[in-house]
Amino acid sequence: MRASRAYAATAVACAAVGLTAPTAFATNGPGNVTVNPYSVHQGSTISIAATGCGHGGTVTSNAFPQASLSAGSKGYASARINNHATPGHYNLAVKCNDNAMVATHQFTVLAGRGAHGGLGGSLGPSDTDVAVGAGLVASAALGGALFVARRRHAASGRS
Repeated sequence: MRASRAYAATAVACAAVGLTAPTAFATNGPGNVTVNPYSVHQGSTISIAATGCGHGGTVTSNAFPQASLSAGSKGYASARINNHATPGHYNLAVKCNDNAMVATHQFTVLAGRGAHGGLGGSLGPSDTDVAVGAGLVASAALGGALFVARRRHAASGRS
């Protein structure tokens, strides 16, 4: 009796997931378009992100060749600004593969090539750095605790 209830509950849950899965990729067209950096030098790379293109899309502009937008709930693309792009304001257009709607965003092209410097400490620690650090702290604490416990045990055995 209990097994049949569990099977029934599992079947209902699977049916609910199966019926809602097709709507997970339904799109209303591109939206929330972001550009990073907003001001970019000639010949540099610009990153574009947009939501609403579950099956990917394209990004076009007069300042760079057409770029592909990745599929997913939030799509990403990167494009290299043409070396000969005239400095000034440009628009880019994001179009989904499964929708005719287009979203636009403005960005600025700056004159010159810009500096090719390093990161200069502008990034925080990565997940790997944090995991290694936490492991080292934990092993140091364990080693210290064992050292103190053995020392107490040895000191109490002499008296």
